[in-house]
Amino acid sequence: MSSQQITIELPEPVMRQLMRMAAATQQPIEALITQSVLSNLPPSTDNAPSELQAELLAMQRLSSEELYAIAQTQTATAASDRQVELLERHEDHQFTSEERQELSRLRQAADHLMLRKAYAWALIRWRGHKLPALSDLPTPA
Repeated sequence: MSSQQITIELPEPVMRQLMRMAAATQQPIEALITQSVLSNLPPSTDNAPSELQAELLAMQRLSSEELYAIAQTQTATAASDRQVELLERHEDHQFTSEERQELSRLRQAADHLMLRKAYAWALIRWRGHKLPALSDLPTPA
């Protein structure tokens, strides 16, 4: 991994804390600073499907309220019902190639929705908001 040098001024209390942590963990102070910066960046989109990366990056510009709306989005009932129907037909071995393609599209749409929701929650958390308890989240209809 290549690196670039940057010079920053840190407040004295932050420097003291970094120096104590470096001594306690026997790590170079540069490694601690790098770790701190990396852990405080917005979540990376590098591992997301390429067709979603730009959309996920754009979500970083949304307001917290807009992110909450995305995070709480539910799959359309009709799409969910159709996916269940297709899965049942698959189990009964009454599955056409068109239905297989439709199921694949529905699964991909559901996966992409889950990724958008997870990314929205990650951004909300990164911004310092407390995440709701699982029991406080809306349940699918």
